[in-house]
Amino acid sequence: MAPAEKTSPTSGVDTPEHQHNEPEHFVDADGNISLPQGWRYKITKIGKYRLWYASPQIQVTLVAFVCFMCPGMFNALNGLGGGGLLNHKAGNDSNVALYSTFAVVGFFAGTITNRIGVNWAIGISGLGYAIYVASYLVYKHTANLGFVVFAGFLLGCCAGVLWSAQGVIMMSYPTEKNKGRYIGWFWVIFNLGGVIGGLVPLGQNIHTTANTDVSDGTYVGFLVLTTLGAVLALSLVPGDKVIRSDGTKVILMKNPTWKSELVGLWETFFTDPYILLLFPMFFASNWFYTYHFNDVNGAKFNTRTRALNSVLYWLAQMVGAAIFGFLLDASAFRRTTRAKAAWGALMVLTMVIWGGGWAFQKTYTRAEVTAGLDTETLADDYQTYDWTDGGYIGPMFLYIFYGMYDAIWQTCVYWYMGAITNNGRKLANFAGFYKGIQSAGGAIMWRLDGLGTPYVNMFASCWGLLAGSLLFALPVILLKIKDTVPVEEDLKFSDETVDDVYAHTKVDGVA
Repeated sequence: MAPAEKTSPTSGVDTPEHQHNEPEHFVDADGNISLPQGWRYKITKIGKYRLWYASPQIQVTLVAFVCFMCPGMFNALNGLGGGGLLNHKAGNDSNVALYSTFAVVGFFAGTITNRIGVNWAIGISGLGYAIYVASYLVYKHTANLGFVVFAGFLLGCCAGVLWSAQGVIMMSYPTEKNKGRYIGWFWVIFNLGGVIGGLVPLGQNIHTTANTDVSDGTYVGFLVLTTLGAVLALSLVPGDKVIRSDGTKVILMKNPTWKSELVGLWETFFTDPYILLLFPMFFASNWFYTYHFNDVNGAKFNTRTRALNSVLYWLAQMVGAAIFGFLLDASAFRRTTRAKAAWGALMVLTMVIWGGGWAFQKTYTRAEVTAGLDTETLADDYQTYDWTDGGYIGPMFLYIFYGMYDAIWQTCVYWYMGAITNNGRKLANFAGFYKGIQSAGGAIMWRLDGLGTPYVNMFASCWGLLAGSLLFALPVILLKIKDTVPVEEDLKFSDETVDDVYAHTKVDGVA
C-alpha cells in the first residue's frame, strides 16, 4: 500500500476531549503516530520491537491459540481415525452432519462475523468444539448416536462462523508485505494444537499394541482444552480497535447492519466474480482429510501408531506453513512472481506426493481392511502396522508429507485471497466462501467413506480434484493478483474513507 501524502494534525487533535475518543490516532508535525489512550495501546518493548495489545501481531497470536485449543483438538481427534473409536460409523455420521451444516452456514458466516464482530463470533463458536468432543466420550459409554450427530450439526454452525472471523484477522490485519508470515505464524501455532492433541493419546496408549478405542482420559483432555479456547476468544478486541505497525486501521464497515452485510455478501459476487475460479481449490482443500485420517491412518495402523502418525502429521504442517509463509513474503521478488511460483510449487508437490501415495494405496483395499471387524475374535482382523514393524518407515514418511502438503495448500489459498484485497469486510465473505465450499467437499467425502467406497476410488478423487483445481485457479493468479492494492480500491467495498484508515506513517521502532 503506497503511503499517502503526509498531513498536518487536525486542529485540536491533541485536546483532552479528543484523546478520549479512541481509537482515533493522529500524525503530529514531525510525522510520528500517537496511539490512543487506554490499555489496548500501552506499548511493550521486546528487543527492538514495540507491541500493543490491539496490534495485528498480538491479535493474530491470540486467535492462533484459540484455534490451537478448539479446531486443533478437533483435528487431533479426527486424525486418530473415527474420532478415536474403532468403529468409524459414529465419526462418519457426525462429520457428515458437521460438514453439511458448515457448508451452508459458512457461506453466510462473513455476514454474521461482520455484524457481531470477530471476538464474539469466535468466542461463542468455540463452545461447539467442546460439545463435539463430549459427544464422543458419551458415545463410547452409551452408543448414543443421536447426540454425536447433533454435536456434529452444532459444530458445523459454530465452525463456519469461527473460521470466517479467523480469516478476517489473519488476512486483513497484517500489512501487505507481512501477510505470508502472519498466515504461516498462525498455521504453526494452530497445528501445534494437533501435535499436543496427538501427544495426549500417544502417551496414554503407548503400550497398546492392539487396535482399540482411545481412553476416556484422551477425551477429557480434549474437552478441557476446547473449553479454555472458547474462553480465550473473548480476549480478542473488535476489528475497529486494531492499529497496524504502519499506523493504518483495518478496512471495515463503520455501521454494519444485517441488511448491509447480506447485501454485501451478494455484492461480492458482482465486484469480484473471478473468485468463482478459486472455488475448486476451496472444494479440494478438505476433500482429502477423510482419506488421510480414515483410509490411511485409521486403516493401516494400530492405536499407538495412529497416535504417533497424528503427531507427525500436524508437526509436518507446522514446518510446511513456516517455510511457505516466509517464502510468500520474500521481498527479493515481486508479489506477482511469488504468486506464480507458489502455483508451480503446488502443482509439482501434487504430482510428487500423491504419486507416492498411489504406490502405497495399491498395497491394500477396503475389503481386506474391514474383513473380520464384525466378529468378536481378533485373530481374523486385518494386521495393521505397528511402529516396530520393518515396513513402517516408508508409510510414515508418506503420512508426514501428506501433512506438510495440506499446510502448504491452505497457506497458499489464504495468501492468494489476502493478495486480492485488504478489505476486511470483503475478506470475511471470502473466508466464508472458502470454509463453506471446503466443508461441502468434506461432507461428501465423509459420506462416501461411510458408504464403503473403495479406497482406490477415494484416493483417485483426491489426486484428480487437487490437480484440476489448480488449473481453474491459474487465470486468477495470472490476471488478478497485483504487486499492491491501492487503498482507494480497497475502500470501495466499505463506508470508510482514507482518513478513517490511513495514518500516513510507520510507528517508530516497529517492524
